[in-house]
Amino acid sequence: MADDVVPTERSRGGMSEQRRRRVRLEISREAARLFWAQGVDGTSGDQIAEVVGLSTRTIWRHFRSKESCAEPIVAQSVEWELATLRSWPLHRSLEEHFATEAKRLVSEISPSEQADAGLGVKMIRLAETEPALRTAWLMACDQVEHELAAVIATRLGLKPDDLQVRLHAAAAAAALRVINEYVGAGLLDGTDPRKLGDESFAFIADAVRKATGGAVGDPVQVDEAPAVPDQGAADRQE
Repeated sequence: MADDVVPTERSRGGMSEQRRRRVRLEISREAARLFWAQGVDGTSGDQIAEVVGLSTRTIWRHFRSKESCAEPIVAQSVEWELATLRSWPLHRSLEEHFATEAKRLVSEISPSEQADAGLGVKMIRLAETEPALRTAWLMACDQVEHELAAVIATRLGLKPDDLQVRLHAAAAAAALRVINEYVGAGLLDGTDPRKLGDESFAFIADAVRKATGGAVGDPVQVDEAPAVPDQGAADRQE
């Protein structure tokens, strides 16, 4: 029945938000391939549009500049980390959680997701010499820091805007940024992945522990909620 259909949120122009994200990601994929193959300066908006099969006007409807076309694929490169942090159970150490999620990643990642990850690594490498791409990468890192603040606040029993939480989140996010850059550069240079870190990603958890002075990484014991006083019993005692 028509009344049972849940309306899809639509952006300007009538395109659903889900469709808009797919289009932006596809544009980003092709832009990233062109940037890597011929450089940012050697790539034009017209070329990106031609490869994607859209008009140049449509490209500018989705992105403010050709360099910003890289943002979705760069953001995609940290999505696994974000999802892993969001799903970190209180009762599990960060090492245990990363090991579990690493196994899941190996068994469930699709070819397209692998390709996107590879493009993300290439854009992070280009960001070393391309200021506009560096901005996209730092925006993604800022999102990681924001998510970390929420995770750390929950585990420490503090608010996300607490100074201690923010300092831990900033330090941990910086450590993750350096690891991503280091591992990505090594892979592109042909280094054996086993020399860059263990398969269970324990080296990532270790970096977070060190960056936060050991405050983040251990399991958290959830205390039982205090019993609610029996007001009736109190009245009877009076």
